[in-house]
Amino acid sequence: MRHYETTYILRPNLGEEQFTEIIDRTNAIITNDGGGVICLDRWGMKRLAYEISKEVQGYYVYLNYAAPGNTVDEIERIFRIDDRVLRYLTIKLGDSMDAEAIEAEKQRIAEKAAAREKAQSEGDEGDDFDSDDIDTESDQE
Repeated sequence: MRHYETTYILRPNLGEEQFTEIIDRTNAIITNDGGGVICLDRWGMKRLAYEISKEVQGYYVYLNYAAPGNTVDEIERIFRIDDRVLRYLTIKLGDSMDAEAIEAEKQRIAEKAAAREKAQSEGDEGDDFDSDDIDTESDQE
């Protein structure tokens, strides 16, 4: 199996039910071919850099997974057929992954997310900056 990441953009007017259907179908293709999903991240609705098929926003989904090469071909074939998918991009991250490497990658991503969350929470607590203090200081001068 190889290590891949795929980012795809869905039409914004579909609704949560159809977003979930497309994501589940994509994950099913990976698992049915003997692969494994390492990380699925719904980035949500974001403004597009340029208009695609008369859409200015899109629902972004990031998928990190390990699968055989023919799985990527099948996923991209279905994305080309499905007009609900605006764009997609698949990148090969590594040539060889086994079950042990998949678990190690899942652990690494979980640790990275926990560290990011901890840094954000510490940053929020340690931020004693108050914009009202600046206003009162400038008024005193």
